[in-house]
Amino acid sequence: MRIAVAGLHTECSTYNPVLAREADFRVLRGPTMLKDDYFNFLTHFPAEFITILHARAIAGGPVESGIYHRWKAEILDGLRSALPLDGVYLAMHGAMFVEGLLDAEGDFIAAVRDVVGSDVLIAASYDLHGNISQAIIDNLDMFSTYRTAPHIDVADTMRRAVTMLVRALRTGVRPMLAWAPVPVLLPGERTSTQDEPARSFYTQLHQVEEPSGIWDASFQVGYVWADEPRATACAVVTGTDRAAMTEAARHLAQDYWNFREQFVFGTKTGSIEECVTWAVASSTGPVVLAESGDNPTGGGVGDRAEVLEALLAAGAQGVVFAGIADKASTDAAYAAGVGSRLPLTIGASLDPSSRKVAAEAEVVFLLEAEERLREAVVRIGGIELVLTARRRPFHNIADFTRLGLDPRTARIVVVKSGYLSPDLGPIANPSLMALSPGVVDQFVERLERKHKSGPQYPFDKDFDWSPEVRWSARAG
Repeated sequence: MRIAVAGLHTECSTYNPVLAREADFRVLRGPTMLKDDYFNFLTHFPAEFITILHARAIAGGPVESGIYHRWKAEILDGLRSALPLDGVYLAMHGAMFVEGLLDAEGDFIAAVRDVVGSDVLIAASYDLHGNISQAIIDNLDMFSTYRTAPHIDVADTMRRAVTMLVRALRTGVRPMLAWAPVPVLLPGERTSTQDEPARSFYTQLHQVEEPSGIWDASFQVGYVWADEPRATACAVVTGTDRAAMTEAARHLAQDYWNFREQFVFGTKTGSIEECVTWAVASSTGPVVLAESGDNPTGGGVGDRAEVLEALLAAGAQGVVFAGIADKASTDAAYAAGVGSRLPLTIGASLDPSSRKVAAEAEVVFLLEAEERLREAVVRIGGIELVLTARRRPFHNIADFTRLGLDPRTARIVVVKSGYLSPDLGPIANPSLMALSPGVVDQFVERLERKHKSGPQYPFDKDFDWSPEVRWSARAG
């Protein structure tokens, strides 16, 4: 069996003014994809995989139109060259926003379907913070999404999608898709599967699956920072038994709706000033303070300096702050060299809507890297601050130790994040989340929603709803 593999994988805040460009993506092409850790699991399947192109980036702003259309064309040309095919596997995120398109994945997947034809089976894997549309459902045969947030089942989800595809091709059984949109759209920080009620809700997904009639039960929380009509929660079910699929989709959709008011933040939250006050006064440590409104992995810009300003005003000591994206300040630190002191103006380098902070800094570490990957550690009072030439998150202990920092021994650790990663969560004593300003504002009710398709919680509260199961056009 011949299976083509491709995908465009990113998450885009429509409120972020910084376009995602080609340099922001990690692009894999051709046979080298099978040698990469992300895709080498494919070699365990009894199939011939024709790997075309996969572009992946951390969350950010809208994707620049030119690179989307160029990569899309390259993938479609690759598919034409690979014909005849038995199947296609698309490794996606599901919350890509491209300049001028309100449903980028719908556009991309429909184009793939047009090239390969109606007889070829297409499977996709998604992030649970992806957004679904009827166009997406109509052009897929199998679908699976992550069941954990933070995401620790990425590889498992990709394997589930490919396993279904191989199963269908070997047996000749063609599954179909049903979905049930739910008019609820909450941030991931209120729907983490580490906390209730999301933990119990996601645990039940496998319980509705059974070997014959339902192949996969998935649930999309959706991506709230994309102002587009398809942004909503939904159940998506792959299977062969229409009655069982209908019941499963209705059950999951109704259950999520019933839980909607119970989704709360899983940690102590407050304003920047409140969180800094609590952190400085804490008798235990390290306090891990997540600056949620500027979280790069949620689509934030990553260049805001309000938390730095508050820490300096409070005279905070023993702080490791990773990090702030500011290429000019990073380059200035490299020009000055380790041991030098220099005045810096930090922050608002990409999004001018925030404030800059002026400070005298000592350069304590410079990472050996090419210019676009530079990272510098500077000391400002009691704060060791990481400056970066590009937007990036600091979620793993190794992200710190490679810079000569150890978050485990700090009094306060600040990261631009929402819920904490599996590396940082266990060391937090305690964890705090600042409901800070930014393009991934946790006060989602404040977001401007121009493209909302109807009443939707939490933007609207007083409306009735009951689930409606919708079918793929390919279901017959």
